[in-house]
Amino acid sequence: MTLRADWLLWFALYAALGYAGAALARRYALQRRLMDEPGERRSHSVPTPRGGGIAIVAALSIAALALIVRQPRDIVETVGGALGLWLVAGIGWLDDHRPLSPWLRLSVHALAATALAFGAWLGGASFAAATTTWVLCVVLVNVWNFMDGIDGLASTQAALVAAAFAFCAGSASSTLLALATIGAIFGFLPFNLPKARLFLGDVGSGALGYALAWLAALAMDAIPQAAWPWLLLPLSAFLLDAGLTLSSRIVRGERWWLPHVEHVYQRWARRTGSHLAVSGVYALWTAIAAIMCGFGVSKIDAWGADEIAWAVSAWWGLGGVLWYGFRRRAIGSRAEGTSDRGVDA
Repeated sequence: MTLRADWLLWFALYAALGYAGAALARRYALQRRLMDEPGERRSHSVPTPRGGGIAIVAALSIAALALIVRQPRDIVETVGGALGLWLVAGIGWLDDHRPLSPWLRLSVHALAATALAFGAWLGGASFAAATTTWVLCVVLVNVWNFMDGIDGLASTQAALVAAAFAFCAGSASSTLLALATIGAIFGFLPFNLPKARLFLGDVGSGALGYALAWLAALAMDAIPQAAWPWLLLPLSAFLLDAGLTLSSRIVRGERWWLPHVEHVYQRWARRTGSHLAVSGVYALWTAIAAIMCGFGVSKIDAWGADEIAWAVSAWWGLGGVLWYGFRRRAIGSRAEGTSDRGVDA
């Protein structure tokens, strides 16, 4: 069996696990009445089961156990990553059943980030890489919660970013973890596109953000520190929309941690009436960013630190201008509520 055939079988296994797990999760949610109801703070119009992301968590847990067997030299990092995943997924699963304090969730996210970062450091990552991993973990877990508000958006973004990070890392562990993540997402997507019959829930959106932080840690360990800024490109769509939206709320003196529907993707989806179109445009932006990221890392010797900084800043600047333009065009009516489920839920 060739390595490529091995990867294909690995991907197919986790796609099957994602699909089967999502089907079971939907049945469980319907039985337990775990439903997101429509309302002024939601982007959907019919009651929809939530918590489907538990299927992705289950798939990633199996992948972590398999990685311990297949890549025993990376056992410390894998165990730290798995522990953090279970913490994030556990608090998200509880919140899907009964809303918890956002500050309790944030505390657990910080603990999970510590497990991931400490595992990376014990596994040989630099202190700078471990510290950056901790920050990225807390940020991405919550950003993926914030941005999980329309059909297919959080999952397709996660799949694209995972592919980019795995390419940059180039290691067996990162490739297998990314393929498991993407495979589980593909298994879940038939329940979430083109019209959602199941939502990720906090358990799924938080786990996806965490998985990306895990993959980013593996990428940072594999590439020169000067190349780390390239990893910000695939994350730009979500980080810009979440960061600029929350910053604007803070500047206006609003309680930014409370629900709202002021993200550009929410305004735009409400104005156009199409979740699929908005998710598709975000996916196109991130696909281009992922290609640029991979090209930049693969040609790292051709770039100086200043050139990398200018290139990444220019991309983020373009994204900021587009965010402002889309936001102005998308304001067709006064913003109301949200489906955000991160720290501001």
